Amino acid sequence: MTSPRTVLTAPPAAAEILARCRELVAPALAEAIDGLHPWVAEMAGYALGRCEVGGAPATHRQPATHRQGKGVRQALAVLGAEAAGGSAEAGVPGAVAVELLHTFSLLHDDIMDGDAMRRGRPAVWKAYGTGPAVLAGDALFALAVETLTVAPATSQAAAAVRQLTRASRDLVRGQADDLLFAHRPWSGPDAVSAGEYEAMAEHKTGALLGCALALGAGLAGAPRETAAALDRAGRHLGVAFQIADDLLGIWGDPAVTGKPVHGDLRNGKKTLPVLAALAAPGRSALAELLASAAVLDDGAVRRAATLIERAGGRSAALGAARRHLTAADTLLTEASLAPRPATDLRTLLSSLAHRTI
Repeated sequence: MTSPRTVLTAPPAAAEILARCRELVAPALAEAIDGLHPWVAEMAGYALGRCEVGGAPATHRQPATHRQGKGVRQALAVLGAEAAGGSAEAGVPGAVAVELLHTFSLLHDDIMDGDAMRRGRPAVWKAYGTGPAVLAGDALFALAVETLTVAPATSQAAAAVRQLTRASRDLVRGQADDLLFAHRPWSGPDAVSAGEYEAMAEHKTGALLGCALALGAGLAGAPRETAAALDRAGRHLGVAFQIADDLLGIWGDPAVTGKPVHGDLRNGKKTLPVLAALAAPGRSALAELLASAAVLDDGAVRRAATLIERAGGRSAALGAARRHLTAADTLLTEASLAPRPATDLRTLLSSLAHRTI
């Protein structure tokens, strides 16, 4: 078992894959954003780490976990196209679309969750105001759809838009469940189960990762069965990714994650390590502590983190993340994929596994 403060670094090979895909996608992503209203484009650029408030080039250093994960969705779209036997360029419109949709979701999620910090600096709504941040998110959503309607592979455009809008619907469903979970008790018949949590995580996080892979493959002309298998693999990957965020939210180092430690615990968020601990024998002390106040103070959240680990919540969450990563890898193995891109996809899976340990 690792120490309570987990410092996570991506394997160099994964970083190289992400950098290659980011470099390929960057011009198209910049062109799309620069076509927005200048103020909205500035907010989008700030959200993506391209600039500071006011539009000056970015000087802020991203936290290590974001540098590791930055561009995962873009890379999945590019690798999906390559894995289907197409060119990397075929996946670029899909990569731009999923990155825009992901950024939209982060802008709105930070407002809904009241998160003042994102990637080590003020969230867009704190930097620019709530109304402007909502406007920027709306613009990014519309731009994501538009990107696919003008994609070079025009014969695949309609299917690509359907794929993206279905993922958007799932994302909204997952976020709705996540918000509703906050109003449910920690224990008793109405408590949130681990199964409900994993379904929420698949929708909230996995749908867009699966969409990225399937979009890239579809734009490259992959058979429907191949795109569907990649979508399922991405959904498993997303559950593991969400669990990793849960673990980092309790035991991560703020200097690495860019977020305050114990933020989820302090706000009573239903995360898998907590739910797993509450399902274990001898959980009454933890349940009583969590139910004792709407917002826990510093001492209470430290005690809660200790009780969660003692009850096996941390190890159970790690086990669940690894199961989903294994399921994703199995789907990649069974699909008919080009060898090198398939290897690159597995490297990214491995990097995510490293992120969760």
